[in-house]
Amino acid sequence: MDEETWELRLYVAGQTAKSVTALANLKRYCERYLKGRYQLEVIDLLQHPHLAEGDQVLAIPTLVRKVPKPIRKIIGDLSNQEKVLVGLDIRTVESPDHR
Repeated sequence: MDEETWELRLYVAGQTAKSVTALANLKRYCERYLKGRYQLEVIDLLQHPHLAEGDQVLAIPTLVRKVPKPIRKIIGDLSNQEKVLVGLDIRTVESPDHR
């Protein structure tokens, strides 16, 4: 279903520069491309280190797309918009024909 709610989980480690940048970038992409169709959960592994095991998180920050399936992961501060959109398989509504 096209209007499926996306479930995203961002793993960070405190308020490091990379973690803060990743969260800001992710929020910007979500508001632009998934507005009203996403749930974002931020997990601080300094407070909850045991939660890294479930999604097999090996580096920080890591973004995990839980829904829609299949699960996808992106590591880093998410500053490369094209890499994030391709990695999450977000089809841009604004420019349907990529020439």
